[in-house]
Amino acid sequence: MARHLITSAIPYINGIKHLGNLVGSQLPADLFARYQRARGHEVMFICATDEHGTPAELAAAKAGKPVADYCTEMHEVQAEIARGFRLSFDHFGRSSSTRNRTLTQYMAKTLGEQGLIAEKAERQFYSVDDGRFLPDRYIEGTCPNCGYDKARGDQCENCTKQLDPTDLINPHSAISGSTNLELRETKHLYLRQKSLREDIRGWITSKHDWPVLTTSIALKWLDDGDGLQDRGITRDLAWGVPAQFDGAPWQGMEGKVFYVWFDAPIEYIAATAEWADANDKAETDWERWWRTDKGAGDVTYTEFMGKDNVPFHTLSFPATLIGVNRAGGAQWKMVDYIKSFNYLNYEGGQFSTSQGRGVFMDQALSILPPDYWRWWLLSHAPESADSEFTWENFQVSVNKDLADVLGNFVSRITKFCRSKFGEALPEGGVWGEREAQLIAELTTRLGAYEGFMEEKEVRKAAAELRAIWVAGNEYLQSAAPWTVFKTDPAQAAAQTRLALNLTRLYAVLSEPFIPDACAATLAALKTEDRSWPTDIRAALEVLPVGHAFETPDVLFRKIADEEREDWQKRFSGIRT
Repeated sequence: MARHLITSAIPYINGIKHLGNLVGSQLPADLFARYQRARGHEVMFICATDEHGTPAELAAAKAGKPVADYCTEMHEVQAEIARGFRLSFDHFGRSSSTRNRTLTQYMAKTLGEQGLIAEKAERQFYSVDDGRFLPDRYIEGTCPNCGYDKARGDQCENCTKQLDPTDLINPHSAISGSTNLELRETKHLYLRQKSLREDIRGWITSKHDWPVLTTSIALKWLDDGDGLQDRGITRDLAWGVPAQFDGAPWQGMEGKVFYVWFDAPIEYIAATAEWADANDKAETDWERWWRTDKGAGDVTYTEFMGKDNVPFHTLSFPATLIGVNRAGGAQWKMVDYIKSFNYLNYEGGQFSTSQGRGVFMDQALSILPPDYWRWWLLSHAPESADSEFTWENFQVSVNKDLADVLGNFVSRITKFCRSKFGEALPEGGVWGEREAQLIAELTTRLGAYEGFMEEKEVRKAAAELRAIWVAGNEYLQSAAPWTVFKTDPAQAAAQTRLALNLTRLYAVLSEPFIPDACAATLAALKTEDRSWPTDIRAALEVLPVGHAFETPDVLFRKIADEEREDWQKRFSGIRT
């Protein structure tokens, strides 16, 4: 039994996320976690809300609530939506937790003692009208790289280029819109990433199996221009992990907190400790996932994220862990594989939380159950390039893949058996050449499906799963037990018995993609046998003669043209 640690990029607390966020990290991570559990492996699947930094402060101010109250409220909103999409987190934590504060300060202290944090005086925008320094996201302006006029002071949402506020053209305050800004001197802590450049390079280049998207982004940040630079890790904010604390190897950082991108990845570890706290586990129970000196040496750690998060997870967070591990005390597990995704676009434009563009997660669940969305998003995951959501494509995929192929198979065989043999697996007959050919095809396709799932090739896995469904339909159409029954009821019984067992097998194989439909199918078949097949022939004999079942309700309904047209109008791309 292997051990898999899986994390998905932790979403900002500032509002409900759109479908592009979902397919870019949480949903494929859930797919992989469900698959590994189905194979009998031990899984720790962790996510959290990212609650610090300017996004939280700005959103709370807009909502007219204290930031702590706002974060508590929105954490539960996001957790409920995650449950709605059946995201199977072992724990959904909070970066504002005591665990994360303690761990972040511990790592900062260790880095400081290793000489890897430096104090640096810098000139920072001060808003005369707002009466305060303005950290990165409190500044907006025009991106010097692509000309996007709503770029933030830390990163351009349009081209993903990492920025400093002083890089922006025509900067203004995100609080008041004021352009009455002055550059004033202030002091901050910097992580000396530059001194770890070759360590990071060696680590990245050792990952020969990473996606090209991941390594190309990482090496671009490492080498382009002046190469990897030291990074400021404190901000002038009230909400966050305090940068001045007992035992800190520096002074004068009162009123400053750690930069959200410093403490947010540490929350992956802290959330696992939160899991232990919530489940009355010992310290060793979470440490065995994260500390290689406490048993994490046999863990395979996989991260899932959108491409805009790759620089922080291939450079900054690794720099933190490399530096802390140098100290020789606790040794922290570093990621083995980073699965990164391109962007999912919407109807000819971009999804955008900040601009309110696209279908959001709560809206999606108000229209259709989660399996419909899970299937479309995963089968169209933006892996090798950006992909685009259109209502026409969504309708076609749901109707053809889910309703016509899988749903139709389950409906036809259960209704046929009920009408001719009753609601129990019939006896009689033997398998012949047609069944042998089906078993051979399914054996080959199962191997391909497993290979794609192991390699995190999401779209290819979905395509192979659909082909497995199609094989069953083709068998049923070719065997035609409804015709055979007229002349050879025993042979029709053998064909029906195989097809009902194939229904159970489909539920087991499809569960990582569409868990609700699979649970409903297994319930109708009155079985809790979710064993992953190691031999197709044996898997098609799991349900014995006489095993009772119920004819399930329609698994997937078709989307009508009128519905699709209505949704296109209702969700034209702007959320008010």
